Amino acid sequence: MSKKQKLTKLEKWFRFMRRIYKYVARPFLPYKTYGHTEKFNDGPYIFVGNHKSVLDVIPAAMATDKAVHFMSKSELSQKGISKWFIKKCECIPVSRDGTDVRPVMQAMKILKSGGIVCIFPEGTRNKTDKMFLPFKSGAAALSIKTKTPIVPFVQVSKIKFFRKSHFYYGEPFELSEFYGKKLTQAEIEKADEALVKMLTDLYIKLENILKSKKKNKK
Repeated sequence: MSKKQKLTKLEKWFRFMRRIYKYVARPFLPYKTYGHTEKFNDGPYIFVGNHKSVLDVIPAAMATDKAVHFMSKSELSQKGISKWFIKKCECIPVSRDGTDVRPVMQAMKILKSGGIVCIFPEGTRNKTDKMFLPFKSGAAALSIKTKTPIVPFVQVSKIKFFRKSHFYYGEPFELSEFYGKKLTQAEIEKADEALVKMLTDLYIKLENILKSKKKNKK
Protein backbone atom coordinates (compact mmCIF):
# COMPACT_ATOMS: atom_id res chain seq x y z
CA MET A 1 0.00 0.00 0.00
CA SER A 2 1.43 3.35 -1.00
CA LYS A 3 2.35 5.70 1.85
CA LYS A 4 0.99 8.64 -0.14
CA GLN A 5 -2.38 6.97 -0.61
CA LYS A 6 -4.97 8.24 1.86
CA LEU A 7 -6.27 5.43 4.03
CA THR A 8 -9.97 4.80 4.30
CA LYS A 9 -11.71 4.60 7.66
CA LEU A 10 -11.80 0.80 7.35
CA GLU A 11 -8.11 0.56 6.47
CA LYS A 12 -7.25 2.70 9.50
CA TRP A 13 -9.31 0.36 11.69
CA PHE A 14 -7.49 -2.71 10.38
CA ARG A 15 -4.13 -0.99 10.85
CA PHE A 16 -5.10 -0.25 14.46
CA MET A 17 -6.16 -3.87 15.08
CA ARG A 18 -2.94 -5.22 13.57
CA ARG A 19 -0.91 -3.01 15.93
CA ILE A 20 -2.96 -4.25 18.88
CA TYR A 21 -2.18 -7.82 17.90
CA LYS A 22 1.50 -7.19 17.18
CA TYR A 23 2.31 -5.23 20.34
CA VAL A 24 -0.24 -6.56 22.83
CA ALA A 25 -1.89 -9.86 21.89
CA ARG A 26 0.84 -11.73 20.03
CA PRO A 27 2.58 -13.12 23.17
CA PHE A 28 -0.76 -14.65 24.19
CA LEU A 29 -1.78 -15.87 20.71
CA PRO A 30 1.43 -16.70 18.80
CA TYR A 31 1.35 -18.42 15.44
CA LYS A 32 3.77 -19.41 12.68
CA THR A 33 3.10 -19.41 8.95
CA TYR A 34 4.48 -21.73 6.26
CA GLY A 35 4.33 -21.80 2.48
CA HIS A 36 3.70 -18.38 0.97
CA THR A 37 4.78 -16.04 3.76
CA GLU A 38 4.82 -12.72 1.88
CA LYS A 39 1.94 -10.28 2.29
CA PHE A 40 -0.90 -10.52 -0.21
CA ASN A 41 -1.02 -6.86 -1.17
CA ASP A 42 -0.79 -6.89 -4.95
CA GLY A 43 -4.42 -7.31 -6.00
CA PRO A 44 -7.85 -8.66 -5.16
CA TYR A 45 -7.92 -12.08 -3.49
CA ILE A 46 -10.36 -14.52 -1.99
CA PHE A 47 -8.90 -16.04 1.16
CA VAL A 48 -10.35 -19.52 1.74
CA GLY A 49 -9.53 -21.53 4.86
CA ASN A 50 -10.79 -24.15 7.26
CA HIS A 51 -12.47 -22.91 10.43
CA LYS A 52 -11.77 -24.01 14.00
CA SER A 53 -12.07 -20.86 16.12
CA VAL A 54 -13.39 -17.30 16.09
CA LEU A 55 -9.72 -16.33 16.37
CA ASP A 56 -9.05 -17.61 12.83
CA VAL A 57 -9.64 -14.04 11.67
CA ILE A 58 -6.27 -13.03 13.14
CA PRO A 59 -3.88 -14.88 10.77
CA ALA A 60 -6.17 -14.04 7.84
CA ALA A 61 -6.12 -10.32 8.66
CA MET A 62 -2.36 -10.37 9.26
CA ALA A 63 -1.64 -11.97 5.87
CA THR A 64 -2.18 -8.63 4.09
CA ASP A 65 -1.92 -4.91 4.76
CA LYS A 66 -5.36 -4.41 3.21
CA ALA A 67 -8.73 -4.54 4.91
CA VAL A 68 -10.25 -8.03 4.86
CA HIS A 69 -14.00 -8.45 4.41
CA PHE A 70 -14.99 -11.63 6.23
CA MET A 71 -18.12 -13.49 5.26
CA SER A 72 -19.91 -14.23 8.53
CA LYS A 73 -23.13 -15.85 9.74
CA SER A 74 -25.95 -13.28 9.71
CA GLU A 75 -26.86 -14.21 13.32
CA LEU A 76 -23.59 -12.68 14.52
CA SER A 77 -24.60 -9.27 13.17
CA GLN A 78 -27.86 -9.11 15.11
CA LYS A 79 -26.86 -8.26 18.69
CA GLY A 80 -24.14 -7.72 21.26
CA ILE A 81 -20.46 -6.98 20.76
CA SER A 82 -20.35 -9.22 17.68
CA LYS A 83 -22.84 -6.89 15.97
CA TRP A 84 -20.61 -3.89 16.68
CA PHE A 85 -17.44 -5.71 15.61
CA ILE A 86 -18.92 -7.05 12.36
CA LYS A 87 -20.21 -3.62 11.44
CA LYS A 88 -16.87 -2.02 12.31
CA CYS A 89 -14.96 -4.54 10.15
CA GLU A 90 -17.53 -4.29 7.33
CA CYS A 91 -18.04 -8.05 7.28
CA ILE A 92 -20.50 -9.59 4.84
CA PRO A 93 -23.43 -11.25 6.67
CA VAL A 94 -24.59 -14.50 5.05
CA SER A 95 -27.87 -16.29 5.81
CA ARG A 96 -27.76 -19.99 6.62
CA ASP A 97 -30.15 -20.95 3.81
CA GLY A 98 -27.97 -19.23 1.20
CA THR A 99 -30.93 -17.75 -0.67
CA ASP A 100 -29.92 -14.12 -0.25
CA VAL A 101 -27.94 -12.89 -3.26
CA ARG A 102 -26.89 -9.63 -1.58
CA PRO A 103 -23.75 -11.11 0.07
CA VAL A 104 -22.54 -12.37 -3.31
CA MET A 105 -23.16 -9.00 -4.96
CA GLN A 106 -21.37 -7.23 -2.11
CA ALA A 107 -18.40 -9.58 -2.35
CA MET A 108 -18.20 -9.12 -6.12
CA LYS A 109 -18.18 -5.34 -5.71
CA ILE A 110 -15.33 -5.54 -3.16
CA LEU A 111 -13.24 -7.83 -5.38
CA LYS A 112 -13.77 -5.74 -8.50
CA SER A 113 -12.48 -2.71 -6.59
CA GLY A 114 -9.29 -4.61 -5.70
CA GLY A 115 -10.30 -5.67 -2.18
CA ILE A 116 -10.00 -8.93 -0.25
CA VAL A 117 -12.79 -11.26 0.84
CA CYS A 118 -12.28 -14.11 3.31
CA ILE A 119 -14.52 -17.18 3.30
CA PHE A 120 -14.65 -20.14 5.67
CA PRO A 121 -16.60 -22.58 3.47
CA GLU A 122 -17.35 -25.03 6.28
CA GLY A 123 -19.87 -22.42 7.42
CA THR A 124 -19.21 -23.01 11.11
CA ARG A 125 -16.37 -24.01 13.43
CA ASN A 126 -15.14 -27.56 13.07
CA LYS A 127 -15.22 -29.11 16.54
CA THR A 128 -14.77 -32.68 15.29
CA ASP A 129 -11.71 -34.83 14.61
CA LYS A 130 -12.39 -34.73 10.88
CA MET A 131 -10.07 -32.83 8.58
CA PHE A 132 -12.92 -30.63 7.32
CA LEU A 133 -16.65 -30.32 7.69
CA PRO A 134 -18.60 -30.51 4.39
CA PHE A 135 -17.87 -27.38 2.38
CA LYS A 136 -20.70 -25.09 1.39
CA SER A 137 -20.59 -24.08 -2.26
CA GLY A 138 -19.89 -20.49 -3.22
CA ALA A 139 -16.19 -19.64 -2.90
CA ALA A 140 -15.18 -21.32 -6.16
CA ALA A 141 -18.10 -19.81 -8.09
CA LEU A 142 -17.27 -16.34 -6.74
CA SER A 143 -13.67 -16.77 -7.87
CA ILE A 144 -14.74 -17.82 -11.35
CA LYS A 145 -17.34 -15.08 -11.83
CA THR A 146 -14.91 -12.33 -10.80
CA LYS A 147 -11.75 -14.02 -12.17
CA THR A 148 -10.14 -13.53 -8.78
CA PRO A 149 -7.26 -15.68 -7.46
CA ILE A 150 -7.93 -17.80 -4.38
CA VAL A 151 -5.46 -17.87 -1.50
CA PRO A 152 -5.93 -21.19 0.34
CA PHE A 153 -4.83 -21.50 3.96
CA VAL A 154 -5.19 -24.26 6.53
CA GLN A 155 -4.60 -25.10 10.16
CA VAL A 156 -4.40 -28.52 11.82
CA SER A 157 -5.35 -27.53 15.37
CA LYS A 158 -7.26 -24.48 16.55
CA ILE A 159 -5.74 -21.33 17.98
CA LYS A 160 -5.37 -21.44 21.76
CA PHE A 161 -3.97 -18.98 24.25
CA PHE A 162 -0.28 -19.43 25.14
CA ARG A 163 0.25 -22.13 22.50
CA LYS A 164 1.88 -21.53 19.13
CA SER A 165 -0.51 -22.21 16.27
CA HIS A 166 0.53 -23.15 12.74
CA PHE A 167 -0.95 -22.02 9.43
CA TYR A 168 0.01 -22.98 5.91
CA TYR A 169 -0.69 -20.50 3.08
CA GLY A 170 -0.69 -21.83 -0.46
CA GLU A 171 0.24 -19.87 -3.54
CA PRO A 172 -2.62 -17.90 -5.12
CA PHE A 173 -4.33 -19.97 -7.81
CA GLU A 174 -7.08 -19.38 -10.33
CA LEU A 175 -9.80 -21.70 -11.53
CA SER A 176 -9.11 -20.39 -15.02
CA GLU A 177 -10.18 -23.63 -16.71
CA PHE A 178 -13.75 -22.62 -15.83
CA TYR A 179 -13.50 -19.05 -17.16
CA GLY A 180 -15.88 -18.33 -20.01
CA LYS A 181 -17.90 -21.49 -19.41
CA LYS A 182 -21.55 -21.68 -18.48
CA LEU A 183 -21.51 -22.52 -14.80
CA THR A 184 -23.81 -25.52 -14.68
CA GLN A 185 -24.29 -27.37 -11.40
CA ALA A 186 -21.88 -30.03 -12.64
CA GLU A 187 -19.19 -27.40 -13.40
CA ILE A 188 -19.68 -25.75 -9.99
CA GLU A 189 -19.30 -29.12 -8.25
CA LYS A 190 -16.14 -29.80 -10.25
CA ALA A 191 -14.70 -26.41 -9.25
CA ASP A 192 -15.63 -27.03 -5.61
CA GLU A 193 -13.83 -30.38 -5.74
CA ALA A 194 -10.70 -28.68 -7.08
CA LEU A 195 -10.80 -26.22 -4.18
CA VAL A 196 -11.29 -28.97 -1.58
CA LYS A 197 -8.36 -30.91 -3.08
CA MET A 198 -6.13 -27.85 -2.86
CA LEU A 199 -6.96 -27.34 0.83
CA THR A 200 -6.59 -31.07 1.54
CA ASP A 201 -3.11 -31.12 -0.01
CA LEU A 202 -2.05 -28.13 2.10
CA TYR A 203 -3.48 -29.72 5.24
CA ILE A 204 -1.41 -32.86 4.65
CA LYS A 205 1.71 -30.75 4.00
CA LEU A 206 1.24 -28.88 7.27
CA GLU A 207 0.49 -32.09 9.14
CA ASN A 208 3.75 -33.62 7.85
CA ILE A 209 5.74 -30.51 8.82
CA LEU A 210 4.39 -30.63 12.37
CA LYS A 211 5.00 -34.38 12.65
CA SER A 212 8.60 -33.85 11.51
CA LYS A 213 9.10 -31.07 14.09
CA LYS A 214 7.72 -33.28 16.83
CA LYS A 215 9.95 -36.18 15.76
CA ASN A 216 13.08 -33.99 15.73
CA LYS A 217 12.40 -32.86 19.29
CA LYS A 218 12.62 -36.44 20.55
